[in-house]
Amino acid sequence: MGEGRDALLHPSRPIQRSAQGLVLDPIEKASVDELQALQFQRLKASLGAAYAQVPHYRRRFDEVGAHPEQLKSLEDLARFPFTTKSDLRDNYPFGMFAVPKDKIVRIHASSGTTGKPTVVGYTKNDIDTWAQLVARSIRASGARPGDMVHVSYGYGLFTGGLGAHYGAEHLGLTVVPFGGGQTERQVQLIHDFKPDIIMVTPSYMLAIADEFERQGLLARESSLRIGIFGAEPWTHEMRSEIEQRMGIDAVDIYGLSEVMGPGVANECIETKDGPTIWEDHFYPEIIDPETGKVLPDGAFGELVFTSLTKEALPIIRYRTRDLTRLLPGTARTMRRMEKITGRSDDMMIVRGVNVFPTQIEELILKQALLAPHYVCVLTKDGPLDTLNVRVELKPEHAGCSTLERAKAKERLEHQIKSYIGTSVNVVVEEAGSIDRSLGKAKRVIDQRS
Repeated sequence: MGEGRDALLHPSRPIQRSAQGLVLDPIEKASVDELQALQFQRLKASLGAAYAQVPHYRRRFDEVGAHPEQLKSLEDLARFPFTTKSDLRDNYPFGMFAVPKDKIVRIHASSGTTGKPTVVGYTKNDIDTWAQLVARSIRASGARPGDMVHVSYGYGLFTGGLGAHYGAEHLGLTVVPFGGGQTERQVQLIHDFKPDIIMVTPSYMLAIADEFERQGLLARESSLRIGIFGAEPWTHEMRSEIEQRMGIDAVDIYGLSEVMGPGVANECIETKDGPTIWEDHFYPEIIDPETGKVLPDGAFGELVFTSLTKEALPIIRYRTRDLTRLLPGTARTMRRMEKITGRSDDMMIVRGVNVFPTQIEELILKQALLAPHYVCVLTKDGPLDTLNVRVELKPEHAGCSTLERAKAKERLEHQIKSYIGTSVNVVVEEAGSIDRSLGKAKRVIDQRS
């Protein structure tokens, strides 16, 4: 392949520009054969580094009789064991690192609200690769030279804020590093600074839209052109709600700390048909969440990722718990994933029926009187589980009659029963009564214990 092959193997070169704007990395338009050859080469190296440098992986590979030299094709990855969040917690804090601590230039970690946090390390090359991939993601979202990006993801140990920040700077854009919270001031600065792009969780974007309206500003007339939303599942109905209220294109960015952070996959603005996975750095699989069997493209199951280029923390067959399917590429050669609208660990089982918060969100957004703010509260009624869905009225319907409110409650309960298959108790509350998220929305409160 000569010079073209070199361009594919070194995608972290500076972002190239043309008179029309930003130029794609060569690998984004490479043939499937070229992409798979690169994946195989990088996968073999990643497995080798994990086996040689991480005692956990050496032990687990040996237990199942898998060795990196046995990888003769991409399909052979199925021989190797899965990695789960508990593996990272069991090796807390630095037991999964594949390089000496003096090679680690940054550490991120999960919140650790359900146990020890999962700790992620990065080498200088990892940080450069991450910045390049988030830059690629922002470019795919429709960024133009000279754009200003308002970052409302949280900074600190959470990967969202710094991941977005470094990516936007790598792309040559102007960054407003605001972070989460202070919603009133967020709106003030969006109004005054006139950014073109906002990067934030979709649930907090709704809180920002509410604040625009509270201040008497027309959200649709703001300078914002693009919203890049991630860090939590959100529905197509939520996309429509945000686009209508804000007058923007809403695109989906996907990532998770254990695999890298934001920028593992991103929707392309020209299609908005599910995030394109940056397969030159992350190899995806879909498995049956019960059996672990690899499923063919197009089948619905749990998303699994293997890193191909990470140095500090190579991750092998990481079970994300996100439920989706792999689809053919459209705007790029690389495969897409169907929009994530549920996680296996977010699933509620109510009287034998599997219920995802996003299923309820989809139905709420179809109700004219109801705002897209909600929370699911699980309680016990004797031996049976009860699901209470707290919703609130839109501000413009705050003065509706008791009868109208009762009808809204009855309609939503009926639709949840009809479409999801379980009875719930809907509580319609006043506008603004449900706590607004400053980051990832907490959609489920389990009070059964």
